[in-house]
Amino acid sequence: REVYNSQDQLGGPQIMFPNGVSHEIVEDDQQGVASILQWLSFVPKSVGALPASRSCADPVDRDVVFRPTPTPYDPRLMLSGTPEEPGFFDEGSFKEYLAGWGKSVVVGRGRLGGIPMGAIAVETRLVEQVVPADPADVNSREAILPQAGQVLFPDSSYKTAQAIKDFGKEGMPIMIFANWRGFSGGSRDMAGEILKFGAMIVDALREYEHPVYIYLPPHGELRGGSWVVVDPTINEEKMSMYADPDSRGGILEPAGIIEVKFRPQDQLKVMHRLDPQLQLLDSELEGVDGLDDDAKASIKEQISARENDLKGVYTQIATEFADLHDKTGRMKAKGVIKQAVPWSRSREFFFYLAQRRILEDDYVARLKAADDAIDTASATEMIQAMYSGDWEDNKAVMTFLSDSAADIEAKIIEVKKAAVAAKIASLQSELEQL
Repeated sequence: REVYNSQDQLGGPQIMFPNGVSHEIVEDDQQGVASILQWLSFVPKSVGALPASRSCADPVDRDVVFRPTPTPYDPRLMLSGTPEEPGFFDEGSFKEYLAGWGKSVVVGRGRLGGIPMGAIAVETRLVEQVVPADPADVNSREAILPQAGQVLFPDSSYKTAQAIKDFGKEGMPIMIFANWRGFSGGSRDMAGEILKFGAMIVDALREYEHPVYIYLPPHGELRGGSWVVVDPTINEEKMSMYADPDSRGGILEPAGIIEVKFRPQDQLKVMHRLDPQLQLLDSELEGVDGLDDDAKASIKEQISARENDLKGVYTQIATEFADLHDKTGRMKAKGVIKQAVPWSRSREFFFYLAQRRILEDDYVARLKAADDAIDTASATEMIQAMYSGDWEDNKAVMTFLSDSAADIEAKIIEVKKAAVAAKIASLQSELEQL
């Protein structure tokens, strides 16, 4: 019998776009070729070449006007902006890919001051995964699976890992706008191999050879297992984390911390230690004659009523106190982020940081190639020794690396000569011992 009405039911756009095989759907061949050329414009001319930067009319020092809100919003607007409120990337440069698959994560490519960058952002709104019915099975039905915002699911975890690997092959730095509250841990998603796909994110970042910038946007959160898979310690040479002052980060949310660290019995102890009314009732209870049961019961009832009155206040205070641990200042003090970067100025900050890292990493790689005995830290120290200013000032260091290209080239040649001479001397010594 005829099972499928069309081959499209097996390999058409309605199948290949939602499952992530096709990156984009276009209207005709002309639009398809234009999209291919746009993608190629982000790729360097050869493997190992510097990113394909180009001049940009959008000023790098302008403010990022579109601001994420505490309520669900479209994360694409954070990246591309609107005509009235410019976003993070250069105007008109951001292009989303794989939009039909793993909808709880947004991936694409854009330019920052002309520098091509991969981008990963998080959907904050509720989305749906549609699983079509199989015409070959008369009992199958279409399933619509809701997926909450700020949560990693199996498909979006796989999408994130694949995007990172693709960006790596294209030699691009990555901006990860981290706003995850964790992984989906239900039975269905555990059976759907979410642990495997989450581990693929770690593997992709561990092997990444270009800069990766993790940034917590305004009102963004990074919690639980989602922090684990993007923690900079995975690849300390290439990864660094930053946060807007209005973002939050921590394994547990404040309500969860209270349940562990400030349980009801602990709250009661604090109430009786600090509240004058409870202290007075405790004194009265101790002074009551042991035979006066009615008086005891009355005082205990008053104590219980007072405890209930105070419970909401103490919970609120404890929640606020726990929230202080998750703020940017505390994250910086604990060393889990490098710097607090206000969203409005993030464009300028990351442009100079990215440009500086592109030049610095290129010189470091060439120094390491000149002498196998030199590691990344030693090569960086050599370059830093040639600079007398503040090494943390990205703009100044970028200017130095650009203006001192001839001096650094001479240093690379000097290191290579010394390495070759040392190798010749070692071979000569080995030859004399034969």
